[in-house]
Amino acid sequence: MTYRETLDYLFNSLPMYHRVGQAAYKADIGNTVRLMAHLGNPETKFKSIHVAGTNGKGSVSHLLASILQQAGYKVGLYTSPHLVDFRERIRINGAMIGEETVVDFVERHKAFMQTLDMSFFEMTVGLAFDYFARERVDVAVVEVGMGGRLDSTNVIQPDMCIVTNIGFDHTQFLGDTLAKIAGEKAGIFKPGALLVVGESHPETRPVFERKAAECGTPVHFADDRYRVVEDVPSRPRLDNTELHFSVLRDGVLFREGLTSPLAGSYQLHNLATLFQALELLPEAGYRFADEQVAAGIAGVVARTGLHGRWERIGEHPLTICETAHNADGIRAMLQRLSEMPYHHLHLVYGCVNDKDFRTILKMLPQERVTYYYTRPSVPRGLPVEQLTAAAAELGMAGEAFPTVKEAMAAAREAADPVSDVVLVTGSIFLVADALS
Repeated sequence: MTYRETLDYLFNSLPMYHRVGQAAYKADIGNTVRLMAHLGNPETKFKSIHVAGTNGKGSVSHLLASILQQAGYKVGLYTSPHLVDFRERIRINGAMIGEETVVDFVERHKAFMQTLDMSFFEMTVGLAFDYFARERVDVAVVEVGMGGRLDSTNVIQPDMCIVTNIGFDHTQFLGDTLAKIAGEKAGIFKPGALLVVGESHPETRPVFERKAAECGTPVHFADDRYRVVEDVPSRPRLDNTELHFSVLRDGVLFREGLTSPLAGSYQLHNLATLFQALELLPEAGYRFADEQVAAGIAGVVARTGLHGRWERIGEHPLTICETAHNADGIRAMLQRLSEMPYHHLHLVYGCVNDKDFRTILKMLPQERVTYYYTRPSVPRGLPVEQLTAAAAELGMAGEAFPTVKEAMAAAREAADPVSDVVLVTGSIFLVADALS
């Protein structure tokens, strides 16, 4: 098979949750366990760090990978979903897995995977772990796909388990309370691993503490110890899409003068989680210097290929894309937006059909804004007619566009090139369309 034929097989033959939704979800990891055994248990042949959470797990994963790479480690990075290229999911030292490696893996194991009726995600985890083992990475940073306890990635025995935060997302699978969702996320905790939770909450903290007690290991809540504050410029600029910050530990200035290209204000929480993890990692034998931490954070986009987090994708007018797709993510995005001195906002919005889009629409700006509604180009995309009808009922009328490209073109044409902002948000897949 060619690489294109291989991708067609993967996308069309194996159920893919991010494209078709619930039909692709499997509430057990038995298939992954069987695939690992078939592959010779590659998940046991490299060190790993496991990262879960409702929001922020991708950013924290990329930041950790960038810092460890800067410190001289050979670092595997597994994330999902991809935005433009399937190979974004599997990287070593920032370089995507080769096309020929993907083709070879599928050709060698296709027959076995078909006997198990494997999902796209199960196969991809097998490909990643086999690749990391064969390439002998020093450590793999592995992002959970959904939840944790029943996620296919949960076959590793990591040095550290991180849960960034808990919010309401995928409630049809993970539960309808924060405590239930926390229980699923805490399912990645393993005996002997260092345990970090980014944000504590009265409803979820006892869940993590009970699971940690079962593992015989203390859990460290980042917000008990770390606070990251933005170094606000004296005069906010419209084109300032970098984050300048300082770190407080136990209320005392710990690090200052740091810069991140991940500029959303919600990244302050992710950075607190990161610094708690960095404090503990030496207990597992990891070594890095302060300057390597600073360089790893500042260079995370260039070093790991992270995209879509408050990313500037156009100038004149300033055009930003943001992958926020649930209530907590949208809330944090709006906080960042409120800090920008724009004249008028042109908001390109679309989402998938299993999100509570009516609730999110109510959260979006009502003043100094024009809406451009569209649909992500995946089968799960919410029909734009349904979206515009719901928006009109809320007094948020806007024009409908069949594609993201057309919506962006209209927004950029209408925006003042100097004083306005174009924002593309609502779905990872909408951002993927914007980037491609």
